[in-house]
Amino acid sequence: MLTDLNITNFAIIDSLHVSFYEGLNILTGETGAGKSIIIDAVNLVLGGRASGDLIRTGAEEATVEALFTLELSSPVIETVREQGIECEDELLVKRIINRSGRNRVFINGALSTISILGDIASKLINIYGQHESQTLLRSEKHLDLLDDCSGLGGLVESYREVYAGYIETLKRIKAFDEGERDAGQRIDLLSFQSDEIKKAGLAPEEEVNLEQELNILVHSEKLLAASSSGYDLLYNGEITVLGALQQAIAQLQSVAAIDSSLSPVSEALSAAYLQLEDASLSLRDYISGIDLDPARLQWIDERLALMRNLKKKYGDTVGDILEYKNKIDEELELLKDRNLSKAELEEKLKELLHEIDVLGNRLTDERREGTERLQKGVQYEINQLAMKGAKFVVDIQNLESPGEKGFQKVEFLFSANPGEEPKPLAKIASGGELSRLMLAFKQVHPESDVPTLVFDEVDAGIGGATSALVGKKLKNVSKKQQVLCITHLPQVAAFAAHHFKVEKSVESGRTTTKISDLNQNGRVEEIARMLGGISVTDKSREHAKEMIAEASVM
Repeated sequence: MLTDLNITNFAIIDSLHVSFYEGLNILTGETGAGKSIIIDAVNLVLGGRASGDLIRTGAEEATVEALFTLELSSPVIETVREQGIECEDELLVKRIINRSGRNRVFINGALSTISILGDIASKLINIYGQHESQTLLRSEKHLDLLDDCSGLGGLVESYREVYAGYIETLKRIKAFDEGERDAGQRIDLLSFQSDEIKKAGLAPEEEVNLEQELNILVHSEKLLAASSSGYDLLYNGEITVLGALQQAIAQLQSVAAIDSSLSPVSEALSAAYLQLEDASLSLRDYISGIDLDPARLQWIDERLALMRNLKKKYGDTVGDILEYKNKIDEELELLKDRNLSKAELEEKLKELLHEIDVLGNRLTDERREGTERLQKGVQYEINQLAMKGAKFVVDIQNLESPGEKGFQKVEFLFSANPGEEPKPLAKIASGGELSRLMLAFKQVHPESDVPTLVFDEVDAGIGGATSALVGKKLKNVSKKQQVLCITHLPQVAAFAAHHFKVEKSVESGRTTTKISDLNQNGRVEEIARMLGGISVTDKSREHAKEMIAEASVM
């Protein structure tokens, strides 16, 4: 859910921070105070369109930050991690818009893109209001909404698995037909390539090892001369370092009894003698291992030339060549193993078509029943939400051929006024109507994967007893999801679990917007203001207290 929102230099907002909570968060305030600007800021941080016009006058850039807490099972975590961004149980999104057009997106501190942000945002918040693209406005999502409300997720998934198998089998039949013409030539080519690599007998680390050995062989005479000279000087010459050192040790040992201070010197020389003796023996062994074999040098040179030739054909490294061989060997196996004939593939296709027919017809029947339930349920709810005379229709039509999601396509139709023919929602529904429609959906089917819902203008054009009903329905939704709602109605505000007041003021000649988290007394004053208009009276305060008390038990 959304826990914190920071806004800087956005529209008329200078600097604003607000913490939201679980349950129903209500935002109220005078018209023009900036309530919708806060929702616009939320929309921006969710990937909405950025414009320099949104930057506060006199500032070069505007910043919006939103902090979300996530359930460990949230799909957002996996989506973020797939982008190489660390994510645990919190997600910080930051959006910066600049007058120069250098707009930036940060997710958990990492620079990101609008497209990635949009994918993540769709799993975090749904905003319902006149300024945003709604789920309800996307007709391609209507079938999913119907299936979700009808509890058909498992059946739809079973159908989609069978349909995917059907499409894959069709591809294999097509590939079979095309492959019959080209398979022979392809087999010859791949067999030649595989044999060429196999005959080379490559090993992953061989090239590195051979290059090291080649370097030694090329410089073997120089290495032999240097190591032999060193060995002679230390051990094997007429006059050697070890011989001289041995004499020095003997002389010092003979006089150490006279002056004990010479003993440490003698011991140090003895230790040095042992180390030099070990070094001499190592040089002797190294000399005996030096290979001056020209034939070995030529073989290594030819071997590396073979590797270079293969790399030109099959990969940049020996590892790439071996990986390429594994790949073509798998393809060869598939090409040669053609036991599954076209007739068998066609038989499998018939079986899958039968399964599609069975599952698709089940889906059709369930959807017809679900359509009736959803249509009646939403119609009942919108009638209660001051939309009497409005009509909601689930238009379900059969496809000419089976599709990925079954045999139907679905579009929601709506008519706001009696006597008007229902038309697609995207063409006729206002922001307030869409908000109430989504609220009706949440009453019919309250479960959702999106943790936060934002309702803007859900109370547009309603009043009286209907207002309290809207508040109650919002409260019901907020028991399962976090809800943020802008309202002008005191009857709705009375149901708030957390009530925020948005105010506009002038400071140092500049207009700015502030937001306050109201305590109980503050709530009473604000609802009394909403009830009483310009002046707040004791009577309006008492009325406000009564409304809050009544809402708390509804």
